[in-house]
This record gives sequence, C-alpha cells and structure tokens, in this order.
Amino acid sequence: MCGIIGILGTNPVAPLLLEALKRLEYRGYDSAGVASLVNGTIERRRAEGKIVRLVERVEREPLGGVVGIGHTRWATHGRPNEVNAHPHANERLALVHNGIIENHRELRSELEAAGYGFETETDTETVVHLVDRNLKQGLAPAQAVSRALQRLEGAFAFAMIFAGHHNLMIGARRGSPLAVGYGDEGALYLGSDALALAPLTDRICYLEEGDWVVLQDGKAEIFDAEDRPVDRPIVRTALSGAAIGKGNFRHFMQKEIHEQPAVIGDTLHSYVNLQTRAVTLPEMPLDFAALPRLTISACGTAFYAGFVAKYWFEQIARLPVEVDIASEFRYREAPMPEGGAALFISQSGETIDTLAALRYARSQKQTILSIVNQPESVIGRESDLVLPTLAGPEIGVASTKAFTTQLTVLACLALAAARARGAIDAAAEACLSSAITEVPAAITQVLEHAEPLEAIAHDISAVRDVLFLGRGSLFPIALEGALKLKEISYIHAEGYAAGELKHGPIALIDEDVPVVIAAPSGPLFDKLASNIQETIARGGRAIIFSDRAGLERIGDGAAYTVEMPTIDPFVAPILYSLPMQLLAYYTAVAKGTDVDQPRNLAKSVTVE
Repeated sequence: MCGIIGILGTNPVAPLLLEALKRLEYRGYDSAGVASLVNGTIERRRAEGKIVRLVERVEREPLGGVVGIGHTRWATHGRPNEVNAHPHANERLALVHNGIIENHRELRSELEAAGYGFETETDTETVVHLVDRNLKQGLAPAQAVSRALQRLEGAFAFAMIFAGHHNLMIGARRGSPLAVGYGDEGALYLGSDALALAPLTDRICYLEEGDWVVLQDGKAEIFDAEDRPVDRPIVRTALSGAAIGKGNFRHFMQKEIHEQPAVIGDTLHSYVNLQTRAVTLPEMPLDFAALPRLTISACGTAFYAGFVAKYWFEQIARLPVEVDIASEFRYREAPMPEGGAALFISQSGETIDTLAALRYARSQKQTILSIVNQPESVIGRESDLVLPTLAGPEIGVASTKAFTTQLTVLACLALAAARARGAIDAAAEACLSSAITEVPAAITQVLEHAEPLEAIAHDISAVRDVLFLGRGSLFPIALEGALKLKEISYIHAEGYAAGELKHGPIALIDEDVPVVIAAPSGPLFDKLASNIQETIARGGRAIIFSDRAGLERIGDGAAYTVEMPTIDPFVAPILYSLPMQLLAYYTAVAKGTDVDQPRNLAKSVTVE
C-alpha cells in the first residue's frame, strides 16, 4: 500500500521520481504526486488517478530541482482526490507518508487550537503542521522531526524535504518499511521497497523499527527510537530494471503466470537434492520430532497456501497444525503450547497483520519460521529462520507465482517434518519429492494448452456469480480460485468445500451460475464426483478440471471439461492453481478491467 521515493542527487529529479513511481504502481494507489526544491522553495505536482495523469501534469507544468520526494497514495483517511494526494506541504516542508497516524484527531484538535488551518481530510497533514510548529519554535529540521515523532501513535514511513535546505532529506519508519539507497557520487535515496530504488542503486540499507535517518552531504545518519546513533548493514540487492519488465506479455500477471515453471524450478533447486530425491533445508531452529503443534498465519492468498499446508503437515507428517487469518489471530489471544512453532507466510514480508501476529507468537515464546519472497523484509528479519521463495519480483497485485512458490516451499517443509517425525521412510520421501519435481513440466503443459480456458472465460465474463468447489487439499484452491476471480474481474465468487454443497450453497445453483470444480482423480474423487452430479442435476453449468482418468469416470453433462496432466495427489494443489489463475486472467481481459492494478486493492498491505 502506498509507495515512497526520495532522491537527494545531482541530476534533474522529476523524471527519476516519475519513473520510480511507475515501479511502485503494483503496490496499489488512487493518486500520486511529487515535490522538489527549486531555488530553495518547495514546488509540487499532484494528480488523482493513474500516474499517467501526473506525468501529463508535469509535462504541462515542468518541475525543476535535483532534490525531491514522490508518492503513490492508497486512500485511508480522506477521499482519493488531488487535494488529499501526497506530498503534503506548506512553505517550510513537504512530506510523504505511508501508514496511519492513530492519534491524528487529538493532534489535529491541538494544532487547530494553536491556529493551524487544515486543507485536507488526511491524517498526514497533521504531521506537516506538527513538524512545522517545531520549526517555528527555532528547532533545526532534525530536532523538529525527532520531537514530532515522539508525539505520533500508529504505523508510518515518512520522507521529508525542507525549504532552504538544498542538501537535506529526513526519513522515519515505525511499522511501515523504509529503505535507504546509496548511489554514486554521494547520491542518496529513500524508498518504500527495493523495487523503487533498483534502477538507481543496488546498495540498500533497511531501517529497523523506530529508526529515523538524516540524509545530508552524501551521508546517512541513522538514529533509533531513542535518538541514539546506530549503524545498520548495507546489503546488495539483485533487483534490476530488467527484472520487472513485461517482456512480450500484455500484463504483468500474464508474464508472472508464465514464469511459474521456471521459478518453481529455481525454488526446488534450493530445497530438493535432485540426485538423492531428499529435501535439504537449512539448519532448523527446532526439532520437528518434538514439536507439539505448528501454528500457521497469513493473509489473503498466502493464507490459502497455509491452509493447503495444514493438510500436508497433518496427513503426511502427522503434525497438528492450526491455521489462522493473521488479522484475527492476535486478537483471539490464542494460547500457544510450550515448545511450539509458528510459521508466517507473506510475499512482501511487510504485511502488517502478519507481522503483528508474528510478534504475538514471539511473545508466546514460539520459534518463528517465515516463508517470504523478500528475505531482507521486516518479517524475514524478525524470524528465527527464513525459507525464501525464489519467485523474483511479483508486480501484479493478484498473486500467482508467489503463491505457487509458497506452496512449493511448504510441500518441502512438510516432507522434512514427516521425515524428522518418522512418519515417512526414505522411499516415501523420494517418491513424494519426485512428485514435486514433476510440477514445473506439468505446469508447462497447462500453459501450452490454455486455449479452452479463454472460451470458458468469455462465458464467465457475462455472469454475476460463480461458485468454486474442491475437496481435501483442493478446498483451499477453490477458495483461492474464487478470490482471484473477485480480485481482477469484480465478479462475485465463492469457494466451498464440495462436501458442504448440500448444507446451503446448493440453493444458489441454477443455469445462470457456473460452478468451477477442481477434481483430480485420487482418494476423494468418488465423493467429489457425486457433488458434480448434484450440480449438473440442478442445471448448474459445471466447469470441471480433472485428469483423463477423472474425466472418463465423470462422464457427460458438464458445460466444460479441461483435461489436466496426471500427477500425484500430493502436488495437485500446486498444479490446479494454474487453471484458476488463467480463468481469472482471461475473464478480466474479456471484461476489460485493470488486470495488474485492480480497483481498491494494494499489493502490500502495510496498514490494518
């Protein structure tokens, strides 16, 4: 959510800011703006809607200077319009902000009583006036910011510039990520993530919780929440501008769907010894054999990955698992067993609800594991062990390759747990490991024969409601399929455990409601086949994904059938994610919606 870029350099800043903001579009936003120092004074340009409108504004009204800040805003307080767009500014400073100031009402009342007038509906403007008041009292910018930070409650990341201070920028973070970039010839940068900084520098320093930083004279001075000078490590990032191009694809989501055979393969090479067909993990900070319970927590698509993993850990490793939506978990104040472990899943490693759940689990003395696509992220840094996915940058808001690589890592972790607990022998592990290694080729087959899905999507694009069904470890995939369709096509969709069909959802079925069913042949197939017949008997338009054996046993009556490669039931959730993604993608294209940046959504949810 929201994106920050700050540049303290020697080259014209406006083109660099706009290019960086384009790289932050994936985070989700509804307005954008930039501000710079021109002859010691602050100038800014803002626009509602897409960044192209901001670009047009800057073309009409050029913005000079070599020092500036930019922002993509996802509205929290105040409507998504130009007035509420960042940067917020007065004649002394300009500021961009990610997060929420929870005590902004009290501060606003205090500032209004002191004579300050407010132009916007945002919580951010409160911070501008709070710092400004300190400046008016004679404090230097760094001291003015430090004093203001002590008054703020909530989550935030800031970047600020100051009139008359040509070579100064100040940043701060609490709860929302912020990184410092080190460029050539003394250039310095602030960014909400490494993607924004990738074309500018590969040397990144991630601020820790409560840190604030003064960028000046080619140096970055970092202070902790107690205003004590601290050193933070500078790391090199492998991200580059080329890494997030669309290539020959129409959308990032389409590109990322087609990258899955490669990134799943890369991930497998990190976790499976292809010669011995054994899972190889880093040294674990826990003993799976003695583990009483594993708690898994995540949000959105990552939660569904954890839900699939619950089936794997319990069935294969015989390990009790509790899986929770992160935004509910910490408020439930669940008792956690002594010697237990908690596993957190997040593409960005920034998800605020997941991070809060992690910290609750830490307070309960749980060993903390995480699966993230950004090992250097906040969640990664606060974990006892990070198991990275190797998905590469995922720009489309609707997660695809991050999800399947999360499933890949979880499958490997479940096998390692099963081996440690004596639930499987070496032969069984080799068999299941081999099944995982067959997934990239099976996914390639699906991608090479995706034409039927376009025709099905054209049909679905005209309906209002769609149901998704699955059994066992395919139930979470039904939930994920419904979520994907909702996210990018705006069609109402619900996922159900197929066995629950007769307990309510069957009342929704008629000739106007397509029912998408993930039905690989396997131990639960006969039960699922009866659910399919119940759907067809009531006039439902059944859309069935199954392998050849399954389709032969189902027979006629479905509106559409799509033959899937035959694979081990263990890895079916990974493979059957593909048609769900493609169906959602083609439906969104048929409807003409914004595939990569669906309305109201953000890639990285950094506020509650």
